[in-house]
Amino acid sequence: MKDLTRLKRRLDKAADSTDEDGLLTDLLDEAEAFVKGYTRRRAVPEALAPLVCELAAGSYQRLGLEGQQSHTEGGVTLTLEGLNERQRRQLEAYRLAIVG
Repeated sequence: MKDLTRLKRRLDKAADSTDEDGLLTDLLDEAEAFVKGYTRRRAVPEALAPLVCELAAGSYQRLGLEGQQSHTEGGVTLTLEGLNERQRRQLEAYRLAIVG
C-alpha cells in the first residue's frame, strides 16, 4: 500500500481516489517483477523500492504508446526509451552474478 501511495503522489493523483488502483497496482507488480528478474533476486532490495515506483510511473505515462520509439504531439517530440543509464546503473549494483 505504501508503494501505491508513493506512485499516486508521483503521478499527482489524489491519495483517496481509487479509480485507477487496479491499474496502478498492476504496474507496480510488473515493475517489481522486472526488477526481480533483472537483478536475479527473489525479493526487491529496499534500496530499489523507489526505482520500482519510478518504473511503474514511466509505464503509466507510456500507456497507449506501446511499440513507438518516439511520439510527436503539438510540435513536441518525446523519445521513448526503456531504462535510462541511471536506472541501469542502479539495477546493476544489485544484480547477482550467475556462477557455473
